[in-house]
Amino acid sequence: MIYNLSGVTRAFCLSFALVLTLVSTGYGLINPTSAEAPATASVTSTISEGAAEFRLEAVPALPPAPQASDQTGPASNKSGLGGLARRSIRRGLEDQKEIYTAPFRPSNLKWDALFLAATAALIATDRRISRTLPDTHLNISRDISNVSLVSTSIVSGAIWVYGRKGDHPHARETGDIELETLSNTFIVYTAMQFLAGRERPDEGTGNGRWWKHNGFNSSFPGGHAMFAWAMATVLAHEYPRPRYQALAYLAATAVTVGRFVGREHFASDVAIGTALGYLIGTHIFHARCKVGISDACHARKF
Repeated sequence: MIYNLSGVTRAFCLSFALVLTLVSTGYGLINPTSAEAPATASVTSTISEGAAEFRLEAVPALPPAPQASDQTGPASNKSGLGGLARRSIRRGLEDQKEIYTAPFRPSNLKWDALFLAATAALIATDRRISRTLPDTHLNISRDISNVSLVSTSIVSGAIWVYGRKGDHPHARETGDIELETLSNTFIVYTAMQFLAGRERPDEGTGNGRWWKHNGFNSSFPGGHAMFAWAMATVLAHEYPRPRYQALAYLAATAVTVGRFVGREHFASDVAIGTALGYLIGTHIFHARCKVGISDACHARKF
């Protein structure tokens, strides 16, 4: 039953990334600023005793001529959705390009070496570490992980709704960046899942064999940790007060630890998921944030 609950939370998180992204991304196009119709005026001139006297009479504003974007109906809906889709796809491709090319920047090569070395060390010791974990209280660990992930998702969703309802630029930016971060995280996560095909600790021989799992729900990388840290990182950057950052990162840490101690993943699975979630969230925030809204946002340097 607990394992099924874990699957439900995974589906919830992935649905949050997919459905909300498709329905509500567009960023500047979702809430277009409506412009008031300019008042029109007629100028009546009268000439009296050789001097020109101009009198300006205001007349009621006339509605502007209907534009193609203002028309309703199937044609205009297709045009609006097409523009929204093109904008979302363009931004997504830009993000994906930067995510995949970032490790090859000269300034990042030393960090790449450390990252790969740590990953190799964890993979080499995964089975040994996993066998040292206790077999008790697995359900409690999994429940803590699920509750933390769902809570983070609810907070992110609530901020997105609040930003859509009124003039709340900070909340609107947070929600938009959260959605973009989740969609990019989902793409990276999906590709790695199918490429790795790793068995979970309770599957097969329990040794975490690679390229054996033919389904989407494989062990590497840790999806719960990856999505939790992606969301928490954006929240912590958008609201950089210590208490908010502590809450966001503690919730994400609970997800990572709960999935590992609950024997849903090996150590390398959750470690890589955590690192990737944090890095993607940080990158998308700095790439898409607007200076002046969040104190953590600075002029982009990459």
